[in-house]
Amino acid sequence: MNNDYRQYNNLYNQYMHENRHMQENYMQGNRQGSRMRMGKSNDYGPNPFVTNIEKATLQNKYFRTALWTGTHLQLTLMCINPGDDIGLEMHPDVDQFLRIEQGQGVVVMGDSRENLNYKQRVYNDYVILVPAGKWHNLINTGRGPIKLYSIYAPPEHPHGTVHVTKQDAEEHHSY
Repeated sequence: MNNDYRQYNNLYNQYMHENRHMQENYMQGNRQGSRMRMGKSNDYGPNPFVTNIEKATLQNKYFRTALWTGTHLQLTLMCINPGDDIGLEMHPDVDQFLRIEQGQGVVVMGDSRENLNYKQRVYNDYVILVPAGKWHNLINTGRGPIKLYSIYAPPEHPHGTVHVTKQDAEEHHSY
């Protein structure tokens, strides 16, 4: 066996082990339900990381999970329950990219809390780009959860952030 193959094989096995561990932790946390205030973190940043983002997003049942946090970028997974929302918020120095893998809703944006003059319906496979300084919210108008991933640049949440519920998120941030 040559060195290149051995090195590749070691990396592949490490990746498979890490992803299996991540999926087991998600499922364990999901079985514990609302009794669990904070889920177990699986933030893989700032190490190199590759994953099937669609699968990871669809498996996530927590309101917010930081999957990867680096110096200049952060990837989070979110699950917004029917009739719920992310919460009206504004990030003064952070651009945000959201991609909906499952669900439907309405996104609103504007220059102030009182002036949310941008409104758009969103569905599976839609992306939402939120410029720094814009007030925004995503409201779930469907019958099932919205499953999405969000990229913040620079990071918005501390490394390892896991909010099982929206209430957990609100207790840790001032929205």
